[in-house]
Amino acid sequence: MAPKSDDAKEGNEPNELTEEKDDQKEKSKAAKKQKSGSSDDLMLKPDSLSEEDRELKERLETCVETLANVSQDPAVTTPLRLTALQMMVQELRTATSSMTSVPKPLKFLRPHYPLLKVTYEKLKKSAPATITGPLLELRARLADVLSVLAMTLSSSPSATMQPRESLKFKLAAVKDHAQLKKERDGDKMQTEEDEKKKNDDNLGSWGHEFVRSLAGEIGEEYNARVVEDGVDPESGDEPFQDLLDLVKQIVPFHVTHNAEAEAVDLLIEVQRLQYLLQMQEQLIDETNAQRICLYLVKTADYMSDPDDFVEMLETAYEIYRKQGQYFDALRVGLRMGGERQEQIIPELLKECTDKLMRRQMCLLLGRHGVHFEVPDDFLEGMDGEVELLNELIGNEKLHEQFHKLAQDLDVLDPKTPEDIYKSHLAETGGFSRTPASRRDVQIDSARANLASTFVNAFVNAGFGQDKLMTASSPSSESGSGGNSSGNDNEWLYKNKDHGMLSAAASLGSILLWNVEEGLTQIDKYLYSSEDYVKAGATLAVGILSCGIRNDADPALALLTEHVESGSESPHIIKCAACTGLGIAYAGSAREDVLEVLTPMVESSGSPTSTKMLEVSLAGLALGMIFVGKCDDAVGGTIIQRLMEATDEELDHSHTRYLCLGLALLFLGQMEKADAMVEALKTIEHKKISKYAVTMLETCAYAGSGNVLWVQKMLHECAEHLAEDAEHQMAAVLGIALITMGEDVGSEMALRSFDHLLHYCELPIKRAVPLALAILHISNPEFTIIDQLLRLSHDPDPELAQNAILSLGIASAGTNNSRVAGLLRQLSEFYAKDAGHVFCVRLAQGMLHMGKGLLTLSPFHSDRMLLKGPALGGMLVLLHSCLDLKKTLLDKSHFLLYYLTCAMHPRMLITVSYNDAPVPGGAGGETVEPEVEDVVMEWRPVTVRVGQALETVGQAGKPRRITGFQTHTSPVLLATTDRAELGTEEVVAASGSTSPVLEGIVIVKDNPDYVKSGDDNDNKDKK
Repeated sequence: MAPKSDDAKEGNEPNELTEEKDDQKEKSKAAKKQKSGSSDDLMLKPDSLSEEDRELKERLETCVETLANVSQDPAVTTPLRLTALQMMVQELRTATSSMTSVPKPLKFLRPHYPLLKVTYEKLKKSAPATITGPLLELRARLADVLSVLAMTLSSSPSATMQPRESLKFKLAAVKDHAQLKKERDGDKMQTEEDEKKKNDDNLGSWGHEFVRSLAGEIGEEYNARVVEDGVDPESGDEPFQDLLDLVKQIVPFHVTHNAEAEAVDLLIEVQRLQYLLQMQEQLIDETNAQRICLYLVKTADYMSDPDDFVEMLETAYEIYRKQGQYFDALRVGLRMGGERQEQIIPELLKECTDKLMRRQMCLLLGRHGVHFEVPDDFLEGMDGEVELLNELIGNEKLHEQFHKLAQDLDVLDPKTPEDIYKSHLAETGGFSRTPASRRDVQIDSARANLASTFVNAFVNAGFGQDKLMTASSPSSESGSGGNSSGNDNEWLYKNKDHGMLSAAASLGSILLWNVEEGLTQIDKYLYSSEDYVKAGATLAVGILSCGIRNDADPALALLTEHVESGSESPHIIKCAACTGLGIAYAGSAREDVLEVLTPMVESSGSPTSTKMLEVSLAGLALGMIFVGKCDDAVGGTIIQRLMEATDEELDHSHTRYLCLGLALLFLGQMEKADAMVEALKTIEHKKISKYAVTMLETCAYAGSGNVLWVQKMLHECAEHLAEDAEHQMAAVLGIALITMGEDVGSEMALRSFDHLLHYCELPIKRAVPLALAILHISNPEFTIIDQLLRLSHDPDPELAQNAILSLGIASAGTNNSRVAGLLRQLSEFYAKDAGHVFCVRLAQGMLHMGKGLLTLSPFHSDRMLLKGPALGGMLVLLHSCLDLKKTLLDKSHFLLYYLTCAMHPRMLITVSYNDAPVPGGAGGETVEPEVEDVVMEWRPVTVRVGQALETVGQAGKPRRITGFQTHTSPVLLATTDRAELGTEEVVAASGSTSPVLEGIVIVKDNPDYVKSGDDNDNKDKK
C-alpha cells in the first residue's frame, strides 16, 4: 500500500502546481489591467488610502471645484477662488521637497489637469481690460500650478499634451507676474501681504526637480526656435528674451545648490556662457570655482565647433584668474595654445604677486616646452628673480634634479646592453651566440652592435655615464684611467658607416640635458677625420640641447656652418646637422633657425636620392621647431617644394618626412589646416598627395576626440588596396591620434582596430599595432600587451616588427617585468632573423629607458596638456615604422633620436626655496627672510600615489585617487597615476585647491596648520 500512496502523492503534485500557476496568471492579468487603466491609476484607490491621505484628496478636489467653478456659482468670487488656488499651491510646494516617493498632492491633482487647463484657457480668453488685480494674480498662479503638473505628465504621451507645455505655462506665468508686480509697484498703498507677494514667482520654491525639468525644456525650445523658426542665434538676445530671463533665475539657483554642472549645461544649450562671468562676483567663490572650471575644461573636449571650444576655455581661464589661481589659469591658457597662449603667459606672470607661485608657473612652462623669455624689465627692481624665472623656463637645472633623483633611488651605476638582454636566461643563448660558420656573421654582428648602441643610449639616457662611450667616473674604483679615450674609440669602430654616426650621436642621449659637461666630451669627435663620426658628434650636440635653453646657444653656433647655403660639408653631416637642429630647438619657433634651414628645403640638385634626403630632413626639422604654430613661411616653403618636386623625388622613401614636417606645423590646430589641405590636393602625384592630406588632417585634429574625423579615417580604410595604401596606413595612425587622451574615444577606437585586423588588407593591418601603441604610450595595459604579443608572431614580417616595436613604445620607461620576459622570448624566437632581433633590442631599450625613470608620454599636468614636440618626436618613429625596410632598418636609424624630444623624468620631487615666506611674525603673519643666493632645496614630504579617478561634476570633495600607497617624496609616477599631499604641514605653491603634483613641485609651510596634541606628546617622549 505504501508505494501506491507515494504514487498518488506524486500524481497530485502536478495539479497543485497547475493551480498555483493559474493563480499567478490571474494576478498578472489583473496587474496588466491596472497598468492599462485611465490616468486615475496613479491615484491610490479610496479603500487603500489612509485617513490623512483621504482628507488631503478631498481637500484638493474641493479646491479644484471651487477654482474651476463649472456651475458658474455667483457665490464663488475671485478672492474665494484665489484662496482655493493658494491652498493648492501651498500643498504642492511643501510636498515637492520629498525625495523618497512621488508627492501625494501631485498624484491627486494629475487627473484634474484637463479641467484646470480649460479653466486657464477661459481666463486667458478674457478681455485684457478685465484681467487686473486678483484675477490677474489668479491666472498667474494657475499657470504656475499647470506648469508643475505638466512636468509630471510630460513623460506620458497624451493627446491633450503639447511639446514643452510646462515651459509654455511658466513663460505665461512669468509674464503675468511681471504685470502684477508693475501694478503693485504703482500702488502707493501697499500692505505687508503685498510685499510678500512681490517675490511670489520664485522658481526654487517649486523644488529642484521642477527647475531641472524647466532647464531641459528651455534648451529644447531654444533649439526649436533656431532650427524650425530660423532665428539667427547671433542676432542678439531679443528673440530669446523670455527664455533668457528664466535662465538668469535658474543658473544662480543651480550654482547655489551645488549643481554647477547643470548650470553650465544650460548656458551651453542657449549659447550664453558669458552669463557665468557676468554673475561671477555673486555666485562664484573659492569653494565652487574649481568644480565649475574643471567641468568647463573637461566638457570643452566634446565641443565640435572650435569657437565653442575656445569660449569654454576662455570662461574657465577668466574664473581662475579672478579667483587668483594663476597656476590653473596658465594650464587652461596652455590648453588653448596658439596666439592666445602667447598673450596669456606674460599677463599672468605680471599679475601674479606670489613669487613661489610664479616660479611654479615657470616650471610648468619649461615642462610644456614653451619658448618664452622673461624680459629684464619685466619685474621692476627684481633682476635676480627674472634670471631665476628664465632658468626655470629653460630647464637649466633639470639635469641636476634628475641626477639627484637617480642618486636617491640608487640607480646611478651605468648598465650595459647585456644587463638588459639577460642572454644567460635564454635557452638558446640568443642572437649574439650564433655560430661563426654562418656566412652573414659580419653583417649580423654590425647590426647587433648597432642595436646595442641604441639600447645603451636609451637605458643610460641623462645619466652622464655608460660603459661603452663615455669615460668611467673618477669616483669609480674600477676606472679605466688614461685609456678611456681608447675604450670610447674601440666601441665606435665596432660599428660601420651609419652605425658609427648613431654610436657617436648616442653621446648626446647619455649626456642629455647636461649641456656644459656634454659639450666637453663631444668636442673631440667634432674634429674627427671620419665623416660619419663627425656627423654623429654634430647630431649629439643637438640631442644634448633638447628642451634646454642655454645662453651660449651651442647647437646653433656649431651646426649652422654645415647647413648654410654654399656649405661644402659632406651629405651625411648635412643630414645630421638638420636633424640635430630639429631636436635641439623643437617647439621653440626660432626665426634665426628658420633662416638657416629654409635654403636647404628649397634646394634641388643631383643625385636625387641624396638631395631629397637632405630636403626631407630639413623640412622635418622645421616642422618640429614650429610644431603647432601654423607658420605661413614654413608652410609655404614646404608646400612649394612638394609642388615643384619631380615624380622621382616624390617617389623617394624619405619624402614622407617632408609631409610630416608640414603636418606637424598644424598639430592640434583643427580647422586652421583647411587651406593647406586644399593646396596639397593640387599635387599631381596622387600617392604622395593622398598620404600628405591624410597625415595633415589627422595631425590637425590630434587629441581632439572629434568623432566625425574618426569616421572619415575609417571610411578611408574601407577601400581594399594591396598596393599604394600608404594613405590608409596614415589613416589608421590618425584614428589613434584623434582619440588619444580621451577615454571613451580610445575605447571605441580599440573596437575599430579589431575590425580592421579581421577584415582589411595587409597594409592596414601593419599599422594597427602602431595605432595601439599611440593610445598607450608608456602605459602597458595587460590587454594591449596581450594583443601586441599575438601580432608579434604574425607570419607577415613587417606586421610582426611593428608589433615588437609597439611593445617597446607601450612599455617605455616602465621596467615592466612581464614585457621584459616577453621580449626575451621573442629574441629567442626570432634568433635567426636580424631585422626582427634589431626591433626586439630597440623595444628592450625603450622598456628600460632611463633605467625606468623616464617616460615618453606626451601628456602631462594631470593628462590635461599635450606637449607638441613630444608627440612630434613619437610621430617621427611611428611614420618611420610604416616603411621599416627603407628607414630604421636601412640607414636612417639615427632618426630614432627624435625620441629624446619625448623623454622626460616621470618623477615627483617636492622642493622649497630658502627665501620662501615662513610663519612666525606678529599676529601669525608670514615673514620673508633675506638671503643672498636663492637656492632650490629638496624637501621630502609625505605623498599618496594611486590610480587617478574622474571627479568631474561630483559635488563636495570626492576622492581623486584610489588604491593609493603612501610614500615620502621623491617618487615615480606611472602614466595613469595621480599624487596628493599626505600631510597638512605644507601646501603646494601653485595655490590650487586640487594641486597637480608632477615633476618638480614647490611646497611651502601651511600658515593655517596647527600641530595636534599627539605630535606634542611624541616630542615630549623623545
